[in-house]
Parts: sequence; structure tokens; C-alpha cells
Amino acid sequence: MQDFHQLKVWQKAHAVALGVYKATGSFPKEELYGLTSQMRRAAVSVPSNIAEGCGRDSQPQFAHFLQIAFGSASELEYQLLLARDLGLLAMPVYHQLNADVTECKRMLASLIQTVQPSNR
Repeated sequence: MQDFHQLKVWQKAHAVALGVYKATGSFPKEELYGLTSQMRRAAVSVPSNIAEGCGRDSQPQFAHFLQIAFGSASELEYQLLLARDLGLLAMPVYHQLNADVTECKRMLASLIQTVQPSNR
């Protein structure tokens, strides 16, 4: 078991979640239970799954939760694109959040490779 606060990937994912909450705060009210909710859920899922994986007692379980986090990051990546194309996100905000999600995915992929049982 390890402290998730110390993981750079968790720190990055937490920053992404905060950014998504800030960006979606200006979305139209009719999106509250639609895209706003979906984006926030996906954004929160990434650091949440990293944290949960850290609380597990084996490397394979940790890797499993990292893979779930990676899937949520991919989901968020699409939702950012959709929000951009719908005109809900300004281009600079989209570019920053997209870059942050891409970096988070890169970090997750690297950590997954490190902790997967086949690599041990």
C-alpha cells in the first residue's frame, strides 16, 4: 500500500479534475445532467481510481485500477473534444485541458508498464 498523494500521476490527474470542474462551471444549465455531469464524472474517476489502486495490497490490483483510470482519461479526452466542437469550451481552455489529459495518459501508461505482473 502506498500514499497516492506522492504519485506525480495522481497530482496531475487531480489538477485535471479541478480544471474540468472550473471549465464546466460555465456550461449551459441544460447540460448540467448531460455533458457537464459526464465530464466531471470521468475527470474525478481518474485520480479516484489511482487512489483506490494505491489502497490495494497487490501490484496486479494496482495495475487494474490504473487501467480503469486510463480508460476514464480516454473518455474525458473525447468529451473535451465534443465540448469544444459544441462551442462550450474556448480553444485555449480545450488545448490546455487536452494537453493535461494526454500527459496524464502518458504517465499512466508508463506506470502500468512498471507495475504489471508480466513485467515483474
